[in-house]
Amino acid sequence: MAKDNQFVSQIADIEADFPQWYTDVVLKTKLVDYGPVKGTMVIRPYGYAIWENIRRELDDRFKAAGVENAYFPLLIPMSFMTKEAEHVEGFAPEVAVVTHAGGAKLEEPLVVRPTSETIIGHMMGKWVESWRDLPLRQNQWCNVMRWEKTTRPFLRTSEFLWQEGHGVFESGEEAESETLSMLALYREFAKNVLCMPVLTGRKTEKEKFAGAVATFGMEAMMHDGKSLQSGTTHYMGQNFAKAFNIQFTGKDGALDYGYTMSYGVSTRLIGALIMTHGDARGLVLPPPVAPVQVVIVPIAQKKEGVLEACAALKARLQKAGMRVKVDDTDNSPGWKFNEWEMKGVPVRIELGPRDIENGKMTVFRRDTLEKSDGYLLSEAEERVAELLGEISAALYAKAEARMKERIVNASSLEELLRGVDGGNFVRAGWCGERACEDKVKEFAQATARVFDEEHNDMPVCLCCGKKAAHTVFFARAY
Repeated sequence: MAKDNQFVSQIADIEADFPQWYTDVVLKTKLVDYGPVKGTMVIRPYGYAIWENIRRELDDRFKAAGVENAYFPLLIPMSFMTKEAEHVEGFAPEVAVVTHAGGAKLEEPLVVRPTSETIIGHMMGKWVESWRDLPLRQNQWCNVMRWEKTTRPFLRTSEFLWQEGHGVFESGEEAESETLSMLALYREFAKNVLCMPVLTGRKTEKEKFAGAVATFGMEAMMHDGKSLQSGTTHYMGQNFAKAFNIQFTGKDGALDYGYTMSYGVSTRLIGALIMTHGDARGLVLPPPVAPVQVVIVPIAQKKEGVLEACAALKARLQKAGMRVKVDDTDNSPGWKFNEWEMKGVPVRIELGPRDIENGKMTVFRRDTLEKSDGYLLSEAEERVAELLGEISAALYAKAEARMKERIVNASSLEELLRGVDGGNFVRAGWCGERACEDKVKEFAQATARVFDEEHNDMPVCLCCGKKAAHTVFFARAY
């Protein structure tokens, strides 16, 4: 066999060396490879298929919410970035700049987009004239570049794929409502598509998006107890509208600035999936995003009728709307079992001469590693569809139970340190002062993730002992 087709089953111990386990899994399941430029990744077909499924599910939700897709240029005039002072300061360390093109120095340097607030603000300023043009809801699927010093595939790379949605509204109330609606959309998507429980809420001033009035985050707990910011929404107020002259004539004839908001998720979601659901054998993919939902492995495939039966079963399951593959390679069944288990395929069906004769099929669940030979071939469509639904529900329930068990309370820095050392999220009171937030990071290498706005019940600040203004989830984070 060619080198690229050889399956290597050895991956690091998920409990002993989680970072190496992650690297082994993303490389050996052929999700990604390293690009020739430091900090970049090549998303291989298996990994890109996951992104396509994520994109399709989210895109349907955006369109149902009245959002239209558009596309904006990759290169942004440097002068645009300097119009909103807090924005340019926040992104300056990560910006890649083009200074020459066509063999000549450019009159004005061009920024390779780290985000598109500025150029979209500029264009919306041209398009919005009256209240009749509002609300304006647009989204783009694109790549962005942020020159990261420390990188890891999917989690943090110099170039990555994402969606960024932007809206302009007549009032601050409408823009804030849209900001929270998109956060709720992300939360529903995380639950029903990624099978991933998340905490959502407002970010602190320190953690908010550069130039925003308020940022809201979606935080997921990984296998090792660290948090991964998996999506954000931002209320901009009139900051960007004033910087880019997004003005409209209102119903009363008066001229006013619009109120803007934005929201985004990226290929980081694939990293979240891997680290939420993965196990000692490799990937465990939720059925809604798995590139292959069902793999059929022929047993004694050289015997008459076996491959034909597998092909017929594949056709039936595909007609029922499932993503199915028959592994008819010349590798041994055991080799195939190991490969598809590492790749996280939710359901494996084994079909051999005896199964065909008895009108049955042997079915293996990747999430529980359980195998059963009690499935009738005649009921394949209904039973496998039910099983995929059961797997989705079980994956969410398992991840939710882990997150609930690993949220602890703390009333002091020492308690917080014990909590994060133990792989937990920590709920604690915070007075709202930046000095106390900074001290938490210095003392425990933990950061404020989101406010617990449903239960603001911690009475005192864990750092200074003063009355708490907020209850906050603290964690170490990727």
